[in-house]
Amino acid sequence: MKKIVHIVGTGTIGEPLIGLFTDFREKLGIDEVTFHKRTPLESDRAKLRHLMERGARLATDADRTADFEAMGHAVSYEKQEALERATVVLDCTPAGNHNKEEIYTNLVGPRGFIAQGSEFGFGKPYARGVNDEALDPANDKFLQVVSCNTHNIGTILKTLAEQGEGEPLGLERAIFVCMRRANDVTQTSSFVPAPTVGKHNDPDFGTHHARDAHSLFQTLDMDLDLFSSAVKLNTQYMHSLWFHMVLDHDTTREKILQRLEDNPRVALTNKDAANLIFSFGRDHGYYGRILSQAVVVRPTIAVRKSREVYGFCFTPQDGNSLLSSVAATLWHIDPDPESVKRRLQPLSRWIYKEI
Repeated sequence: MKKIVHIVGTGTIGEPLIGLFTDFREKLGIDEVTFHKRTPLESDRAKLRHLMERGARLATDADRTADFEAMGHAVSYEKQEALERATVVLDCTPAGNHNKEEIYTNLVGPRGFIAQGSEFGFGKPYARGVNDEALDPANDKFLQVVSCNTHNIGTILKTLAEQGEGEPLGLERAIFVCMRRANDVTQTSSFVPAPTVGKHNDPDFGTHHARDAHSLFQTLDMDLDLFSSAVKLNTQYMHSLWFHMVLDHDTTREKILQRLEDNPRVALTNKDAANLIFSFGRDHGYYGRILSQAVVVRPTIAVRKSREVYGFCFTPQDGNSLLSSVAATLWHIDPDPESVKRRLQPLSRWIYKEI
């Protein structure tokens, strides 16, 4: 049976995923990459042409086929046909939960469905390297790849507080301040003229960032005491994260740095400005993305009173979400952990240890 990956949406997450799956189709063990786009826009003509020249195949609604063909695009499939043919469907739109209720739940063909971070409740939360062992082939047909900031938080928590495989984290509590970019470089709306603080809408977690990280670790039967705040900055570079963790055991700065060094998905840097990390990704990343889970600023790591750990790290755009999306797709196709690890190997060149 052909292994077909179908991506819904061509935005900030969808476009690089289409390109990634297409470029590495053979090495990932995928036979065909299809994608759905509903609205034919002249501003997207060059983007779609390039994706299709690389091998991706376009699907759209029946009433939009003629419009795409008039723009010079060959439509390979109607929307429903593309969904039914797919082995795995990745929904990269802000309507993932709606589509699950209206379409995916009753769809027979695909083995699995994946939505992105904004779609809380779509399925089991997932971040590569944080809760892989929680995935259950018998029950996890729907997965939610958590947001890029939640990847960062989850990776920092597990790296610095883990006491042993399968053991509870050695953590009393943790606080995070997410300093978010105003919008993506591909977007022209929602920019802010000055730093804008977010509300603490959740009485237990503050903002959704801590709530999402808590839900991620709940899949491992852990109930963590987390709290987060957020501020949106007038920049397009990348998110930054400040953390304060209180461990339940003594440690040292040297031990914390060694843990960070030992995690293959954490990059360390001496650079203290987001534009320097962003430009590294532009010059050396895939689609401008670093696929590491977190970029920790080495000089900011501090240990106070033997148990309090402080530091800053950068969230490498949505590169961590892209890596988890690919990993989740490969897991749906073949859930054997060693098989997933082997097929992900071609992407390891963009998982940096030093920036």
